[in-house]
Amino acid sequence: MGVMARLDSVVRVDPEVLGGTPVFCGTRVPVKNLLDYLAAGDTLDQFLDDCPTVKREQAVAALELAREFLTAGAHSPR
Repeated sequence: MGVMARLDSVVRVDPEVLGGTPVFCGTRVPVKNLLDYLAAGDTLDQFLDDCPTVKREQAVAALELAREFLTAGAHSPR
């Protein structure tokens, strides 16, 4: 399954939900909130405790997709 197909199963963008802000599927929690938590030094568990509608699998999948997207063109060190 490609990155975009998996993205559709984790993230939803709908103009009727928070004005089209990307949110975790089935929630109104912006994906950006997860990144903000981690950037602030909080743990994944802290994010999940504060956002109980987001499943751990969704958060982990979003992070894996971000990693794949950001490293897609990277070459392995020789």
